[in-house]
Amino acid sequence: MNAQGTQLSLFETRSSNDPFAVRVSPRARRLTARVHVGGRVEIVVPVGVNAKTVRDFVQRFTPWIDRKVAAMQCHADASTDVPRCIEFAYTHERFDVDWHPASKRGIARQGERLVVRAPDDGGARLMLQGWLKRAAAERLAPPLLRLANELNYPVARVALRCQRTRWGSCSTRGTVSLNCSLLFLRPEVVRYLFVHELAHTRHMNHSASFWRLVELLEPEYRSLDRELLAGWRTVPAWVFKK
Repeated sequence: MNAQGTQLSLFETRSSNDPFAVRVSPRARRLTARVHVGGRVEIVVPVGVNAKTVRDFVQRFTPWIDRKVAAMQCHADASTDVPRCIEFAYTHERFDVDWHPASKRGIARQGERLVVRAPDDGGARLMLQGWLKRAAAERLAPPLLRLANELNYPVARVALRCQRTRWGSCSTRGTVSLNCSLLFLRPEVVRYLFVHELAHTRHMNHSASFWRLVELLEPEYRSLDRELLAGWRTVPAWVFKK
């Protein structure tokens, strides 16, 4: 193995059908697994780590890698007009999507499957976007209100929106708006967003006092905030496509 940080020709396997690439990086401080859109797996290895250590690492983290591969394959499918599956990182749910071209529009959930009927791909996306908003209201509003109650922070109303640029907001009247796409983020990141917006019920700004309150409620807010800012990369293209 070389230490130039370039792709190696060495390929190990988790199983006969799931290859992964090994890349040695002089900047790496620990072994990490990266799963790219489409499901390609890359193991980033610090200089000096032997092949057995890499194999042991992959074996130990195979369940996590498999889940991420499935998620990223969903994202790859979602780059097309109608996704073949939808995965919510927030709730660890996955739904297969069956689209049936039909003049009569509708969407129905059958277990872990969504059956979509629409005459064209635009209509199918519209059905899925509406379903996403309803799914977000069911999954996001109750935990936000529970957290607000635990902290004794007033929330007058929760609104769900599908926005391209804002994860959430809080109005002076106590309305907290949440982005439907939060469902595609990890629970820890979503909880941080809840904390962020609830802190705005006390401080309608981003002053030092606001951030002190956020840190009191979520000590790891800095790393979670960075993950939130990068979270748009996890949102499938169909969510916003007209």
